[in-house]
Amino acid sequence: MLVKIKASGICGSDIPRIFSKGTYHFPTIPGHEFAGVIEKTGPGVDEGLTGRKAAVFPLIPCMKCDICQVGEYAQCRDYNYFGSRCDGGFAQYIAVPLWNLVMVPQSLSCEEAAMAEPAAVAVHALRQAGIEIGDNVAIFGAGPIGLMLGQWAKAWGADRVMLVDIDREKTEFARKVGFEHSFNSLDGDPVEWITELTGGRGADTAIEGAGVPATLEQCLKCLRPFGRLVAMGNPAGDMKLSQQAYWELLRKQLKIFGTWNSSFVSIPKNDWQLSIRAMELGKIRVKDFITHKVPLEKAQEVLEMMRDRKAFFNKVMFVMD
Repeated sequence: MLVKIKASGICGSDIPRIFSKGTYHFPTIPGHEFAGVIEKTGPGVDEGLTGRKAAVFPLIPCMKCDICQVGEYAQCRDYNYFGSRCDGGFAQYIAVPLWNLVMVPQSLSCEEAAMAEPAAVAVHALRQAGIEIGDNVAIFGAGPIGLMLGQWAKAWGADRVMLVDIDREKTEFARKVGFEHSFNSLDGDPVEWITELTGGRGADTAIEGAGVPATLEQCLKCLRPFGRLVAMGNPAGDMKLSQQAYWELLRKQLKIFGTWNSSFVSIPKNDWQLSIRAMELGKIRVKDFITHKVPLEKAQEVLEMMRDRKAFFNKVMFVMD
């Protein structure tokens, strides 16, 4: 399928991928959060799909390994990936397999559809913990996925959603988009803050979204006995625990879950279809999180702005129109 790209979000992982770490080979066009309009169909594909909006699941599984055989494509042993292993969405057009397309209703914009990837990653993380109605949920990291985690938790029936970050602009932005319980951990101890907010009980679920040892420890300490922790943040270095934090894990009999990417199989496990549907129903309001819309011609300028943190941003998006 030939897709004319209309919107492509810049992920935080794209910055080191572009400026330092690199992609798997060169040249490679980055971008794995994108959506557009189907312009042309390949042989044997319904031409009626032409003109339809679609988001793109960026992982291309091998379909041969034992993991693919059970539909857990994010753990494929020999996958390809738009934006890191092959050309991605920072472009005007892209050719993708029909299997990777998620059809988008006309009521949603392509900018919203381009947010399906982080929305799916967020809901996949919450699925790991199996949160329940009335839970107190603590989220460490108030970037785009942290805010989406918060919206999902609210839609899921959480009692309190508590966001923690060390960036004051991020916590202020979180309050602006509807998260009254947002805390800057440079102002105090987030564990004490969460304990006080929950009446001494502690959080039922904590999401570690920063990928640093300090927040991992804070997650363990803020949880109630028999609470659940989801490790989501991608670390840049070793993740070490103090003896005290490890004791929290033992004595409280905590459960720790890992999360990676998203599920892309039939309902009810298709995180992408669920995300698009939730946007359509207004349960997830991703438009609130887009702070910058720029044309591809300004790529160098905006990528350097993000790298050097010259201005506050939440979700930066290339808009091709």
